[in-house]
Amino acid sequence: MPGRPSLAGRCLRGSRRTGGMGGGGSALRVCADHRGGINWLSLSPDGRRLLTGSEDGTARLWSTADGQCCALLQGHESYVTFCHLEDEAAFTCSADCTIRKWDVRTGQCLQVFRGHTSIVNRILVADNQLFSGSYDRTARAWSVDKGQVSQEFRGHRNCVLTLAYSAPWDLPGAPCAEEAGGLLVTGSTDGTARVWQVAGGGCWQTLRGHTGAVLCLVLDTPSHTAFTGSTDATIRAWDILSGEQLRVFREHQGPVICLELVNRHVYSGSADRTVKCWLADTGERVRTFAAHGHSVSALKYHAGTLFTGSGDARARAFDAESGALQRVFRGHAFVINCIQVNIYLWKPLGNGQEVLRIKGKGRAGSSRNPSAGRQGDARPPGPSLRQAQPRQLPGAPAPLRVPHICRRGAPGGRDPPQRSCSPAPDVLCSHTAAALRCVLSPQHSALPEVSVY
Repeated sequence: MPGRPSLAGRCLRGSRRTGGMGGGGSALRVCADHRGGINWLSLSPDGRRLLTGSEDGTARLWSTADGQCCALLQGHESYVTFCHLEDEAAFTCSADCTIRKWDVRTGQCLQVFRGHTSIVNRILVADNQLFSGSYDRTARAWSVDKGQVSQEFRGHRNCVLTLAYSAPWDLPGAPCAEEAGGLLVTGSTDGTARVWQVAGGGCWQTLRGHTGAVLCLVLDTPSHTAFTGSTDATIRAWDILSGEQLRVFREHQGPVICLELVNRHVYSGSADRTVKCWLADTGERVRTFAAHGHSVSALKYHAGTLFTGSGDARARAFDAESGALQRVFRGHAFVINCIQVNIYLWKPLGNGQEVLRIKGKGRAGSSRNPSAGRQGDARPPGPSLRQAQPRQLPGAPAPLRVPHICRRGAPGGRDPPQRSCSPAPDVLCSHTAAALRCVLSPQHSALPEVSVY
């Protein structure tokens, strides 16, 4: 990429400088204090802190400057499914049906948001509101300051997996936007996405067309268009004001797991081991990024580079314009769940970047063979992990039924399951919103570490 330092110079320090395409990169730091797999990570807006949410029932705050853990956030009664970090506060949601707000300086819990009756698997903070989606088939809006429910969105017939929000000022000329107090878009395992009026809680539009679960969605607010990815192997574009289906992107051969929208291009990661780039306005496929050994479970675009995470336990960097593979990041053992790029660090190295990512394997073992369990690690599981069972409150609709429970990595099957696994790739079966990623990956749970490259 002309005019910018090479990817190796920008992303790696102390790495093996390999020539040619697809060279390897070594980790700058490994953050490995969690005792359970890491389900998500979030960077603060200023890039100084990293928040991780884990199957061990805790979240941790890390300094991105030195990789040290600066706060342990304890209080959830089950595993943490998702997390979000602001400059002054951290937010976590859990299988214990609650959301928590934390002080990033002291690590103390400031607020507990109660109301959901099943696993909370996704949260979103915007416009001084907190939005959440749950296995109880509802989404909710909360006051960030008071911790009280301001609106409940009912209508989905199964789990709410993904959320996107558009503020009223992001929809110029839309007659409904200002009165509605903004629009919330939700995707569900019932195969639909819904558009909700935040102020009144009413369903503005139901987006029907997918024949499988909606796993991911991104919102293009200027054109009031939503893009949804599904287990039916398609991406669909919708007008969120009229509910009209605008176009269908059909070339994937497996479920669409993740989406990224940049510069009028849609990037989609799939179980077919590829990422595809599409023109958002026409649906034309312009590029395919191959080279993955398993499902593509995470995407992140930055400054002309597309980073991908895969079930083959590797992250990759591609030139977004040409599709050329530039770098392979190795070190994890199992599926990568999330990637973040920190543009604020390592400025002396030519305005370099750090790629922060997580991945998956059994919660304490170092073996790359999942059937080997936790050989070489005699530590007993921590009490928080033993107690990390999903809660189902009385009267709540049951989440998706699973055919069997995976206990890989637990000696003799004594530990509670960290994830539920299904033999069918089109059935969502995990406790978290990353359900399908678990099913489609070679192994079934996440290693408790973050690698920095």
